[in-house]
Amino acid sequence: MEFLINPNVSYVLLILGFLIAVLALFSPGTGILEIGALFALVMAGYGIANLPVNTWALAILGLSLVPFTIALLQPEKRRLFYLGAAVLAFLVGSALLFPWNGWQPGVSPVLILLLSIISVGLSWLVATKSVEAMTARPVFDLNRLIGMIGQASGDIRGEGAVYINGENWTARSKAFIPAGSTVRVIRREGLVLEVEVVQPERPVS
Repeated sequence: MEFLINPNVSYVLLILGFLIAVLALFSPGTGILEIGALFALVMAGYGIANLPVNTWALAILGLSLVPFTIALLQPEKRRLFYLGAAVLAFLVGSALLFPWNGWQPGVSPVLILLLSIISVGLSWLVATKSVEAMTARPVFDLNRLIGMIGQASGDIRGEGAVYINGENWTARSKAFIPAGSTVRVIRREGLVLEVEVVQPERPVS
């Protein structure tokens, strides 16, 4: 574990853990990302605990998330100012995290610049795409299904399936509907459609 007690190694693990945590926040899934972030942060914490660290610089690193988050909520023309503030806070916090060796930061300046560009850039890309996906209007308004005509894919005994608008949908009906019957959507509950049989028109005598 001695290799962890190195400013460059601890910094890489810290930023890696931060980056994976951001990816896990905006792309929740199997838990692998969460475990990876926790592992990287624990390893970074071990190294930082055994190294001289400027805790206020660590706070600046954390506070860089504030203008970053504000930038996400701004119109495109006003994002640059807050995003620039986030990058600046990230760079300052990174450069001052460990005591300097004379005129040199405790962490390699090349490493700071490279990881800052990668972490901020990738986090911004993932965050903006996630926000766009959450706020985008659905391609098809599901309420438009109400009143549409379709066909029962099988017998509907309380619940079944219907073929409407080119797709199969889960459907409910208070009355039994045999397979192949023509049905009409009368209401929607989430992705479940309530349907009724469309009675065939009687020929005019």
